[in-house]
Amino acid sequence: PERLVRRAVTRAFNAWVKAATRTARRLDWFPRVDPYVGYGTGDYSRLICRTVYAGEGSEYGRATRGIRGMLAIPSPHTQVKIRIDDVPLETVQIGESERYDAVDTRPELDSEYAISDTSGYLDLVAEQRLEPGVHDVSYRVNGRKPVHAKLFTIPKGAKVGIISDVDDTVMITQAPILWKAAWNLLFLNPDKKASVPGMSVLFTKLADLFPDAPFFYLSTSPWNVEGSIRHFLENHGFPEGPLLLRDLDPRPKTFIPSGPQHKLEFVEQLMADFPDMKFILVGDDGQKDPTTYATVVRRYPGRVLAIAIRQLSPRELMPFGMRNPAGMTATQPMPDTDVPVFTGTTGANIMKTMLPYLKAHLG
Repeated sequence: PERLVRRAVTRAFNAWVKAATRTARRLDWFPRVDPYVGYGTGDYSRLICRTVYAGEGSEYGRATRGIRGMLAIPSPHTQVKIRIDDVPLETVQIGESERYDAVDTRPELDSEYAISDTSGYLDLVAEQRLEPGVHDVSYRVNGRKPVHAKLFTIPKGAKVGIISDVDDTVMITQAPILWKAAWNLLFLNPDKKASVPGMSVLFTKLADLFPDAPFFYLSTSPWNVEGSIRHFLENHGFPEGPLLLRDLDPRPKTFIPSGPQHKLEFVEQLMADFPDMKFILVGDDGQKDPTTYATVVRRYPGRVLAIAIRQLSPRELMPFGMRNPAGMTATQPMPDTDVPVFTGTTGANIMKTMLPYLKAHLG
């Protein structure tokens, strides 16, 4: 049954892409680059972008409803020229979508240009020594002006990093209720998206406590809505940092990866990229963050300093205002680990216990 469902979804998706591509070409649309924020270690950088068909006057980055991003038409096998701080890349390594890509010590691909995959994605590891700080990456395809994205190069001295979920951890989406999550993701005005109370303050306090700490934002949302989520983070005062989203195209071998699988892949990548760094993990109990984070602690002993779990309210857990069963406060049990776990319904609740602990043990 699973194979039959995958085959049906893949065929339907292929049919939509073919029809949409024909329509785009009749409208004289041509490839555009949607650039996403990257991060690097100083020795190499991880970059990602997507090539899509768009009209002549279109541009990426505007705060638009998610449905517009979801309807983007992929432009496969498109040549993209990339520069960091106006310097062409020396060597690049093409990554595989939705998988952790170890850095190849002997990349052999000429970097005059790189070519996006069948879904329009271009996942790169670029070898270019950079000073710590924020750098500019430009992407260009034939017929269009270069577009730009930030690249966060993490200093080697950074000993602590923060990995945070997005949905219902910093942004209220009500992910456990499918139709509400879909509405909030696809149709809600980006300026009306609600932040979890106190979370931006908690993150600001963490940034003050660990000035060199990078922030990585994980979400099971697709790359199509990266611009909308980034607008939300900026609008609500969260520290800047790369978003690590997923490819919604069901055609790769991994099909559509599960949320825990997606998050574990990226955590594994971050653990390998920053072997001397310890992490604070932030999530919620609406999906499987407690279980996922417990798995991370088991796989990487000594690498996790603390876990923060935001507890969803009964209203966020139950559809149509249904009452929550007596005694039910979470859809997932708290992670059973030796690492301290801090819980609360708001950022302020978590802050009261988590910050004193971090100051006492790490200050």
